[in-house]
Amino acid sequence: MKILALVKQVPGTSEVFIDPERGTLVREGVPAKTNPYDLHALEAALQTRDTLRAAGYPSAVTVVSMGPPQAEAVIRESYWMGADDGILLTDRAFAGADTLATAFALSQAARKSGFDLIIAGMQSTDGDTAQVGPGVAEFLGIPHVSYVRSVNRVGPGSIEVTADLGDRYLTQEISFPCLITVTPELNQPRLPSLRTRKETMARTVAVVRPGDLPPAGEKHYGLSGSPTRVERVFPPKIERVQEMWEGPAAELANRLAALLNEVLSP
Repeated sequence: MKILALVKQVPGTSEVFIDPERGTLVREGVPAKTNPYDLHALEAALQTRDTLRAAGYPSAVTVVSMGPPQAEAVIRESYWMGADDGILLTDRAFAGADTLATAFALSQAARKSGFDLIIAGMQSTDGDTAQVGPGVAEFLGIPHVSYVRSVNRVGPGSIEVTADLGDRYLTQEISFPCLITVTPELNQPRLPSLRTRKETMARTVAVVRPGDLPPAGEKHYGLSGSPTRVERVFPPKIERVQEMWEGPAAELANRLAALLNEVLSP
């Protein structure tokens, strides 16, 4: 059984920079990390693989990411956590993709790779749209469930999950192939292993360009395949005023209470 885990590299700082022409995040030279929600997806994929292997069903986890060449780092980190293989979609033709173009590119990579189950984080910390995972499933024409908070059972032909719908929980059994997006409540991601890091140093990452994917034409990728444009993006202003107060505790408490009453009064 082949399990794909979708991971994304996101800015590792709140100080982001915007390309004024494209309206997209500038990622080059910016500290980066694995999207925290995707770590839960990877952990779910690893646990599912291990469960199936223990039951006698050969299984493997392939991590798929799209981004600039430095995004290979998130795949390397996935290797340290236990992933078996990695695919990186990287090319200038993919740059500037909105959620639709991103979902299409990832779905094409899934078609090329083959899969039984795709697991993604419920959203990313830089976009917060929660659209890419379901978009991948729609392009592939497979069933999908979002906001999965627990995996109840997994077998060679289907998976039973419970999803958080906000006002209720829904338990469903889905036949493979399918896609799920997961919430942080699902699990606690394991820490990368130093031993696994050493063992996977020589492991390669498959680099995929548009020409390597099933024929679709570059008009479906990157800015060309993005029907939405961000007209204006700006980081929020961070304005802080710091004051140092000294004096007896009772006096400071009264002063703080007076300030809070002033700020909170209508």
